[in-house]
Amino acid sequence: MADLTQKEWRIQLANDAEAVILDVRTEAEVAEGYVPLMRHLDIYNPSGFMDTAKQMDTSKNYYVYCRSGARSAQACAILNSLGFENTYNLLGGFMEWQGEKTL
Repeated sequence: MADLTQKEWRIQLANDAEAVILDVRTEAEVAEGYVPLMRHLDIYNPSGFMDTAKQMDTSKNYYVYCRSGARSAQACAILNSLGFENTYNLLGGFMEWQGEKTL
């Protein structure tokens, strides 16, 4: 897992053909806004999270975010334990993403 700043996350994501964006927040949080083209995978639903994660392609690069960066770091650690080699945690989470206007 690598922790990326807002700027690093945006730049790396924009240049990554193997990128998958994971939003690990709750449904209610997602309803308030989200990163375009994300895949929702609520970490507070452990069985659903694990079942879905086990079916995902471990060769892809996963860019993971939550509200503030803590749950996404936890999600990256879980994914790494399942054999995912390339996970990237968004430091500051979606709260800072909303305020960031430029690369």
